[in-house]
Amino acid sequence: MGRLFWIVIAVMAIGLVALIATGDGGTLFGLDGDSFAQTLYLGLLGAVVAVGILGSGQRFGPMARTLAIWLVIIMALMVGYQYRYELQDVGSRLTAGLIPGSPLSMVGDDGRAAVMIDRMANGHFEIRASINGTSVNTVVDTGATTTVLSATDARRIGFEPDDLSFTVPIMTANGPAQAAQIVIDEIRIGEISRTRLPALVAADGQLDRTLLGMNFIGSLSGFDMRGERLILRD
Repeated sequence: MGRLFWIVIAVMAIGLVALIATGDGGTLFGLDGDSFAQTLYLGLLGAVVAVGILGSGQRFGPMARTLAIWLVIIMALMVGYQYRYELQDVGSRLTAGLIPGSPLSMVGDDGRAAVMIDRMANGHFEIRASINGTSVNTVVDTGATTTVLSATDARRIGFEPDDLSFTVPIMTANGPAQAAQIVIDEIRIGEISRTRLPALVAADGQLDRTLLGMNFIGSLSGFDMRGERLILRD
């Protein structure tokens, strides 16, 4: 085994010297410089692995099983890396089906991010948005000029309604109400994100759900409904 190893090393060394001698021009054994260098590298790596396996003293059967397990693990990692985007899409679809309102991230024909939302049983399009890092259930409201947070959601995000000034008149499903002006550091829906977004906070008891208004939707390149689905395009 030791003699075979040194023979392989000698062949590799001769190949390396030949590669250095040819420089950037010419070919070796029908291969250009880069291809020959890669062949040398793979050959040396294979020799090291072979010596490690054969020199371990293990029986061929257990050794072959161990090698096969590692090959399967390496192949699984390679497949997972190559198909990572497809696996992310599958994960998003599963999440969207299991958790109502979860946006399904997509990539539009123009390469921009897009999200798809299914209509809920109540007829509304509800979206789980991340507002300042906090998950918030929102209702898409194209009739709302500005995004409006409920008092409950505002507290969860970090705005204390008791410290705000409710001087902005708004119209809710329950009639006229007063709201306070705030600025959201970041609102994210799937892969679509907006920062420093002006918004309002409704007073306690005046709004039971946070409304995703036109100041967010209008910042998109487009949105459209396809049957029971709403697609937002960054």
